[in-house]
Amino acid sequence: MVPSTSRPSAPVNGPVMPVLEWKFSQVFGERTAGEEVQEVDIISAIEFDKSGEHLATGDRGGRVFLFERTDGRDLCSRKDIERMDIGSSRHPEYCYRTEFQSHEPEFDYLKSLEIEEKINKIRWCETTNNALFLLSTNDKTIKLWKVSEKRLKKVAEMNLDQCCNGVLGESQPLHLKITTPWSENGSFSRVMNQILCDDFIFPPNGIPSLCLPMVVYSNEVTHVARCRRIYTHAHDYHINSISNNSDGETYISADDLRINLWNMEVCNQSFNIVDIKPSNMEDLNEVITSAEFHPVHCNTLAYSSSKGTVRLVDMRDSALCDKHAKLFEEREVSGSGSFFTEIIASISDLKFARDGRHMLTRDYMTIKLWDINMESAPVATFRVHEYLRPRLCDLYENDAIFDKFECCLSGDGSRAATGSYSNLFKVFGTGPGSNEATTMEASRTPNRPSVQGTPPNIGRSLTNFARRGGRKVDDMDPNGAFSFSSKLLHLAWHPTANLIACAASNSLYMYYA
Repeated sequence: MVPSTSRPSAPVNGPVMPVLEWKFSQVFGERTAGEEVQEVDIISAIEFDKSGEHLATGDRGGRVFLFERTDGRDLCSRKDIERMDIGSSRHPEYCYRTEFQSHEPEFDYLKSLEIEEKINKIRWCETTNNALFLLSTNDKTIKLWKVSEKRLKKVAEMNLDQCCNGVLGESQPLHLKITTPWSENGSFSRVMNQILCDDFIFPPNGIPSLCLPMVVYSNEVTHVARCRRIYTHAHDYHINSISNNSDGETYISADDLRINLWNMEVCNQSFNIVDIKPSNMEDLNEVITSAEFHPVHCNTLAYSSSKGTVRLVDMRDSALCDKHAKLFEEREVSGSGSFFTEIIASISDLKFARDGRHMLTRDYMTIKLWDINMESAPVATFRVHEYLRPRLCDLYENDAIFDKFECCLSGDGSRAATGSYSNLFKVFGTGPGSNEATTMEASRTPNRPSVQGTPPNIGRSLTNFARRGGRKVDDMDPNGAFSFSSKLLHLAWHPTANLIACAASNSLYMYYA
C-alpha cells in the first residue's frame, strides 16, 4: 500500500480509524495475457443492492450481469456456523448468477441519431416476493427489470415397461407395438388401424403399465429476467443519472439540461422538476452532470453541474424547482484561473452518505466531502490527479481531461474511494486526523511494489483512435508505467462491509479489508 499525495483540509467528526490493509478477493472476466478485449465487453456500471447480497454490472453491449453473495450459504452443521461466527474476518464472496440483454442498439430516424446499447447506470429497487427489481438505462431509455428464481421441471416417469402378455396378442413391449406403425407425418398407418380394430383387446381393469408421463419440479433453479416497464420519450439529451427515492415509489432521471420525476408504475408520463435550458441555447453556460435523491428525505435531491457546483433542491417548494434551497460551491482564488479551470471543475459523480449528512463529489482533480449544513466549502478535499496539473494541455489534446470518474463512500462514511489511470484506485480516510491514503492496482496483486506513489510522466500511446480520426496522441510514459487507455472509471463500496468492487476494462475485481 502506497500513500497518495492527497491532504484532507478538514476531517469529518468521529474517532480516528485505523489504516485498512486491502487484499485481493475475487475476479470475474479476467483476461489472459495478450487477449484482445471487445468494446462491448467493457464494464460501464456497477451497483450493490442495499443489503449487499447482490451485485449488478452493466457493459457497453447492453447486458446486465447479476452476482449473488455465497459465503455462509452452504453451511449445514452447527459447528460450521459457529466456526464462521468465530472467524469475524470472513469477507463477502460472490458468484455469478445470471445475465440478460437489457438494451439493444437503436436508431432515432427523426434526429438521424444512433442510440448505443451501453448501460449508463443501474439502480436496485425494493425486493418484492423474493424477486429482484432493478432499473437500467442507456442514453435514452430506462427499463425496470424483474429477476426471479424459477425451478426447472423434468419428466419423472415414462411408460417404458413391458405390457402384460395377451394384450396385443404377443409378449412384446407395448411401445414397440405402438410406435412402429406410425408414419412419417405422424398419422396412423394401415397396419396400426388393423391392430386396433381387429386384434386389440382392452383389459377390463385397464393396462397397469400404461401411464402418462409425470412432470415434477427438480432441485435445479434458474433465474428469469422479465422487463416490466419501459420509460422512454422523456429526454432530448443523453441520460447521465437515475436515482431511486426513499419512498420506494418514485425515481428521477437526469440528462444534460433536465431532471424528470417518474412513478414506478407509470411509464408513459413523467414530471419535469428541473429545467436549466435557456430560451436561447447560445446563453447556455453549464449542464447537469449528475443527480441523486437524498437517502432519507424523499422530498430532497441534489444535482451537480459542469461548473463544479452542487444544488440541493426541495420539491415541496414548487412543482418546477428552478430555485435551489442550497448551493454548494468552493470559491476559487482570484487570479488562479486558466483555460482548463472550468473543465477540471466539472463534477462527474455525486454520492450521498448513508445517513444523508454528507455528500461526496468527484471532479477531474479531486474528490470533495461536503456537509449539507455548510455550503461555503467542503469539509475535506482529497487530491487524486494533482500531479497531472502541469500536463493539462496534453490531457486536453487526447480528450483524457473529459474522462468521468465515479466515487463511492463506505457504509459508515469513514472512507471514500475513486478510480484513476493505469487501473489504479485510491482509498482515503475521512475521519478526524486520518492520514489514510492508499493507492492500489486492479489486479491479483494490488499492492505490488511497481504501484508507485510518485506519479510518472506522460508519454505516448494510442487512445481515442476513432474519435481523433486515427491520430496518435500521448498516453504512456517511455517506461510504460502509466496509461490513459487503462482507466478505472467505475467502482462501488459494499453497504455494510469493507469490500470494494471495481471495473478494469472487462474484468470485475473485488478487494476486502
